[in-house]
Amino acid sequence: IAASLRCAYSASLVLRHHQRHCLSKMVCQTSLYPCSINVQVPNRHFAAAKKPAKKTKKSAKDKAPDEKKEDIEKIKSLPYMEGEPEDDVYLKRLYPRQIYDVEKAIHLLKKFQILDFTYPKQGVFLDLTLDMALGKKKKVEPFASVVRLPYPFSSEINKVAVFTWNASEVKIAEDNGAAFAGGTNLIQKILDDEIHVDFYVAVPEIMPELNPLKKKLKKRFPKHTRNSIGRDIPKMLELFKNGHEIKVDEERENFLETRIATLDMSSDQITANLQAVINDVCRHRPLSLGPFVVRAFLRSSTSEGLLLKIDPLLPKEVNTEESSKEAA
Repeated sequence: IAASLRCAYSASLVLRHHQRHCLSKMVCQTSLYPCSINVQVPNRHFAAAKKPAKKTKKSAKDKAPDEKKEDIEKIKSLPYMEGEPEDDVYLKRLYPRQIYDVEKAIHLLKKFQILDFTYPKQGVFLDLTLDMALGKKKKVEPFASVVRLPYPFSSEINKVAVFTWNASEVKIAEDNGAAFAGGTNLIQKILDDEIHVDFYVAVPEIMPELNPLKKKLKKRFPKHTRNSIGRDIPKMLELFKNGHEIKVDEERENFLETRIATLDMSSDQITANLQAVINDVCRHRPLSLGPFVVRAFLRSSTSEGLLLKIDPLLPKEVNTEESSKEAA
């Protein structure tokens, strides 16, 4: 009996010790956050699966070359719709861009002005994209020139300075409206910014003395290609006083933007001015190399650009036996 009592007592001690050990483990797993009661949490022998990261859209720069080619091929494979869109809202990429004759484009610009209630005397602009290549890795340098428009639209008269040593030529220049006329005495005044004019013309004899002004005047420095060097001073003054300057954008190098008219002018007047500008531009590159003007847009100050049919406007090369003999 005594032995059995000792065994029962030792078993009860072991059971109490085991209960205390289990309770101590459960206390260690209590919640870390304060609440009204402590909730006992059993041990976890598993982990939650990590959520996959969200896929970010690749930018155009991050796309592989193969993906870019696939995108281009998809765009090319999209069929164009026939004719003009019938609805006001449509997918622009499904319709080829309309190309207009000059007369039709001018008519649309005038119509846009009426529908939009914009200024009726706003400017009309011509945007040209040029092929500056000359062959053998050469190209046409960005140029500037002055053209006499058949129908001037500005009432302002340009200021012109004339370089000449001859006293009689100085008198002729002043009588024909030159803002300044003289010889080397004008050089220092120009360098000191005492003289400000729009254009400079000169007689051939004085050109070697004008070299100090090359950096100062840049593209306004007198040149034969700009018709600013010659002996007919009244003719040069007439051109540059009333002429319209056009020049290629030096940053883009093959883009020319210029104002050619106002929207209230007649269609014939706007067309004549446009043709005069294109003729002057095309003389800066040989016609034998192909079309100099690649693309032309006509627009007003408040309208979109309308793509023009450029072929009828470009000067044609005359292929005759006489011209070939002269070229030879």
